[in-house]
Amino acid sequence: MAISTLTRFCTSATSPLSSALIFRHFSKRIIFTVATKKKSQPQIFKTMASSQDNKITAPYGSWKSPITADVVSGSSKRLGGTAVDPQGHLFWLESRPSESGRVVLVKEACKAGDEPIDITPPEFAVRTLAQEYGGGAFRISGDTVVFSNYKDQRLYKQAINSKDSCPAPITPNYGGPDVSYADGIFDSRFNRYITVTEDRRVSCINSTTTITAVPLDDVTIQEPKVLVSGNDFYAFPRLDPKGERMAWIEWSHPNMPWDKSELWVGYISENGDVYKRVCVAGYDPEIVESPTEPKWSPIGELYFITDRKNGFWNLHKWVESRNEVLPLYPLNAEFARPLWVFGMNSYEFIKSETGKTLIACTYRQNGRSYLGILDDVQGPFSQLDIPFTDIDNITSWNNYLYVEGASAVQPSSVAKVTLDGHQLNVVDFKIVWSSSSDCLKYESYFSQPELIEFPTEVTGQNSYAYYYPPTNLLYQTIQEEKPPLLLKSHGGPTAETRGILNLSIQYWTSRGWAFVDVNYGGSTGYGREFRERLLGRWGIVDDCCSCARFLLENGKVDKKRLCITGGSAGGYTTLAALAFRDTFKAGASLYGVADLSLLRAETHKFESRYLDKLVGDEKAYFDRSPINFVDKFSCPIILFQGLEDKVVPPDQARKIYKALKEKGLPVALVEYEGEQHGFRKVYNIPPCMSLKFCHTEI
Repeated sequence: MAISTLTRFCTSATSPLSSALIFRHFSKRIIFTVATKKKSQPQIFKTMASSQDNKITAPYGSWKSPITADVVSGSSKRLGGTAVDPQGHLFWLESRPSESGRVVLVKEACKAGDEPIDITPPEFAVRTLAQEYGGGAFRISGDTVVFSNYKDQRLYKQAINSKDSCPAPITPNYGGPDVSYADGIFDSRFNRYITVTEDRRVSCINSTTTITAVPLDDVTIQEPKVLVSGNDFYAFPRLDPKGERMAWIEWSHPNMPWDKSELWVGYISENGDVYKRVCVAGYDPEIVESPTEPKWSPIGELYFITDRKNGFWNLHKWVESRNEVLPLYPLNAEFARPLWVFGMNSYEFIKSETGKTLIACTYRQNGRSYLGILDDVQGPFSQLDIPFTDIDNITSWNNYLYVEGASAVQPSSVAKVTLDGHQLNVVDFKIVWSSSSDCLKYESYFSQPELIEFPTEVTGQNSYAYYYPPTNLLYQTIQEEKPPLLLKSHGGPTAETRGILNLSIQYWTSRGWAFVDVNYGGSTGYGREFRERLLGRWGIVDDCCSCARFLLENGKVDKKRLCITGGSAGGYTTLAALAFRDTFKAGASLYGVADLSLLRAETHKFESRYLDKLVGDEKAYFDRSPINFVDKFSCPIILFQGLEDKVVPPDQARKIYKALKEKGLPVALVEYEGEQHGFRKVYNIPPCMSLKFCHTEI
């Protein structure tokens, strides 16, 4: 067997030092260890000439790199959204691993050279637990921000331009964090805040979701007023400019929002109630679609994104007088992402010098993002030239766009994009926030991703991945040696991995590992048909194995040194691949699923019916659960698990750990107190974990 040694495991869950998985290559074998991050004398890496004569000859996997575990964990700030106040000041929400993952609203510096200003006081954190994944945790209007406070999940109101402003609660105290709010908007007509509300007081597993109105007056805290109720889930409540109509998205079990959803418009009465409703999209049984991101233009026209007809999320417009939906720019590309988190913002309205309303929008096609301006009257799409190859959200103000994005050499960032007077060309591009401002000093060690398309086990069907070759300017390998491979299966599974700078990946490639990040069938970014390939087939791990085989056949990697990792759904794929295939020689599962039936019984409401379409009948639940086939495992495995995870509860990891240990396999379980679905504390972020590993919002 290629892997024969399990040297040491640290199974303490309470140590202040985190455990990080490291595969090391020595003399054609892989040693599976857990190393703790600790203070040490810094290593000095001198930049050497790249000529072959000056390079060190050493086996793949043994190279030294300045991209250490501490560097990786220190570069893991996350972005939770942006906003602009009426004066054009930029605000952003960032998580800080160095503060145990606390999430803070920050205002850009008033003067060049000054430090950004923290708006959130130290005793608060801006984060919602709605639908477990959160998102949409704050909204700014004028001089006021309303935000969800993590500890008690109540909504608070705060003045953003006063240093001494103290947040004041505007929702009732229910005695615990059992009611969460997300995706809110200000309603100036009635001086209230309209928000999606999730109530878990009666049942955590079967919570109640509504759209409610919270008074903003400073008199008394009142019970929120229910405006829309009766369905399982709601998102994107959005008011027209006059506050007379509200649009929203809703869906019901067993659907997920990307399977089938509905877009509604409700008319607001003089007393603030929704008195009449019209279903704009999603009502026709002949049209399978999942509308998302409704938004009213400055003149009161409703726009949204849906995947009707061509199967791709494209921009559409509602003609109210005829109750008709019109496509704006049909394209086999995705203008939106799956609704895992609240508050996504894929397009914005901007005005040109001529007074015409244009749409700044982004789409993904063939593994890359594009930014452009769409004229919905005359039709043309003008692509904007910016360095980002990956784009998430857009915020606009006057002739600026604030774009959340990244590239193969730029980490997750916010850029200020200045447009010309016609809003058709970029005149300036400036990074104003970065998840890792000093990571570019390691650029000479970066491996550039190559988008690969590989055949799957289904004839005629291909899937995609980003392949990162081993890269280190100081080293060259032994002649004819092939590198070890670490294959990552992303979370979701309805999600997408992207070819952007990620120091978690560079940690491996700079040490002489090949790394491949797979967009298996079922991923987003390639339309509904590709997304639905996984229906009824989750747990059949063909694509990951096919990708590894493709790299082997093309001479990219060493057959005896193939490893797999993944978080959440990717953790399940890792366990399934090790149980049902013999392709990989070691694996690391982060908060992964071992027992599908247990997941179905214990997970939260949002995903409680997710498996219905992904798995199938009871036999499939049994046959695809790795816990039922422990006898098929034959290689070392390490498990990482947060003890407060409600998406994949800790029992999953503990159950598979116990079974594998009883079998006598090398196995370790590393548990983290205070962590949920995804790790946020700096000392708990291992290099085997991607900084954008799954869909979990901050």
